Amino acid sequence: MSVSQDFPNAPKDWDTHLAELAAKEDGLKLKEDHWDLIRALQEYYSKVEFPHLRQIKDALDEKFHARGGMKYLYQIIPGGPVAQGCRLAWLSIPAGAVDKSFGSIA
Repeated sequence: MSVSQDFPNAPKDWDTHLAELAAKEDGLKLKEDHWDLIRALQEYYSKVEFPHLRQIKDALDEKFHARGGMKYLYQIIPGGPVAQGCRLAWLSIPAGAVDKSFGSIA
């Protein structure tokens, strides 16, 4: 995949190989829906200066509504569509996305 064409909002130091390595560490094989999530997160982060967890979740739920929204994203990204998705997209994970005291992930 061409990073500049397929991922126009990608961080400068990111490429698909990095995402594939991170996914492999997590036991995931990236498919087109995973890449769609990565694109969506990168696009969202390019538009919002200080991304907040609730806003990201709402944006993803809306963007992936036809496929099942957040419920669907949790099925394909068991480590959390925001937390693990941001890691794959090479983006900072927003506060509250991972709460180890409650064992929850977003």
